[in-house]
Amino acid sequence: MIFHYAGKYNGDENSLPYKEHHPNAIPFKEPKDMKKYSLIANLGCVLIMIVLVIPFLLMGIKYIPNSKIQMVAGGICGGLSMFPHELLHAVCFKKDVYMYNDLIHGLMFVVGTEDMSKARFIFMCLCPNLILGIIPYILFLIFPQLVGVGLFGIICIGTGFGDYLNIYNSIRQMPKNSKTYLCGMHSYWYM
Repeated sequence: MIFHYAGKYNGDENSLPYKEHHPNAIPFKEPKDMKKYSLIANLGCVLIMIVLVIPFLLMGIKYIPNSKIQMVAGGICGGLSMFPHELLHAVCFKKDVYMYNDLIHGLMFVVGTEDMSKARFIFMCLCPNLILGIIPYILFLIFPQLVGVGLFGIICIGTGFGDYLNIYNSIRQMPKNSKTYLCGMHSYWYM
């Protein structure tokens, strides 16, 4: 992987890494507009976090009052996890990968134009959510006294909602043995 930090996304999709389309490439059915995508991702994030906070409160209720420092640390670390989240996506690429931020819309993202199998694309989308979100949240479910770890997991699972959209699209739209690639902000698949 060759990592490039590209800085602030200027809103012009033509400025993102571009790949000549495969002759049989089919675009994913996904939001075409960055504002619509970020709205869906942010709403989904909030909904997931609301659902996950219910067991968090039920299981951690007796630990939360005495865990203020853990809660603050978990919240701050969760808020700062966008950069490591995108780095975990980036390490799943084998060639050039570019990281951008669009903090006005609450997004940070990576773009690489190499071809990936469906399984590798799903793993690339899921990797940071698994490591930063699901594993810490499961640790909290096993050890409810780790309320800071639980809060960190909730935040990281929620902020991965855009990745879950990509996973859903690839499962629903990509046939077996197809390949996918990113071009600008959009995903394409081909046989």
